[in-house]
Amino acid sequence: MRIFLFLATNVAIMVVISIVFSLLGLTGTLDAQGINLDLNALLIVSAVIGMTGSFISLALSKWTAKQTMGVQVIEQPPQTQTEQWLLALVAKQAQQAGIGMPEVGVFEAPEANAFATGMNKNSALVAVSTGLLQNMDADEVEAVIGHEMTHVANGDMVTMALMQGVVNTFVYFFATVIGYVVDRTVFKTERGNGPAYYIVQIVAQIALGILASILVMWFSRRREFRADAGGAKLAGREKMIAALRALQRGHEAQDLPGQLAAFGINGGGMSKLFMSHPPLEERIAALQSGR
Repeated sequence: MRIFLFLATNVAIMVVISIVFSLLGLTGTLDAQGINLDLNALLIVSAVIGMTGSFISLALSKWTAKQTMGVQVIEQPPQTQTEQWLLALVAKQAQQAGIGMPEVGVFEAPEANAFATGMNKNSALVAVSTGLLQNMDADEVEAVIGHEMTHVANGDMVTMALMQGVVNTFVYFFATVIGYVVDRTVFKTERGNGPAYYIVQIVAQIALGILASILVMWFSRRREFRADAGGAKLAGREKMIAALRALQRGHEAQDLPGQLAAFGINGGGMSKLFMSHPPLEERIAALQSGR
């Protein structure tokens, strides 16, 4: 249902923009300038490009995480008591959350962090850092795992991929329109695409992509509150609050790379607009108030 709703939203937005362009006579205006750009066809092409890139990234997310973070998946039978405890904890929470048992892994990092990823909530990957295991007690680790398991149960990986796909669609669409307009009206290119088209399109994609990331990060921050609430439900509110306070104590922790930052327990950014996670004090306050 989540996938259907996002795809339907994407199609609906495309239709609305197409109608608006027709009513405003934008297509005719562009044609009059010699641009001859088929906006309806461009919308479809943009959607294919935007969605395809996002879903390829999602499909490769587990493999990418293992390679970039050096995640060592715990094999059966577990070799240590810690591995045995982690597998038992994840199995218990997976049953509570009503999802399939994910792969469980550990990656080398001095910072306390964890993330979940994967295309299917019944075949996900949950990984924790060695720093988290060393710097948090069992109750706090349980809460962190609960946070990540909630991401999996809520289908947040798929939702974020769909959100990013929609954003990619319109970034590519408007960047292409800008490139065509500048190439035809400013540089007076009459046939084909001149160098200005490609240069302006790339610059516009970068600029629009940065602006669009504000929307994606806002959505990511809202997800974190829900994941904290889910972690509190699986492990207990006090344990979840204690885990967030432990993160506060070691807040020098670095962000996870790339898209993994959006699925971790700890994240940040240069400013609040570009942060994948809300400030820890806000997350703690939300739990304390029962929101």
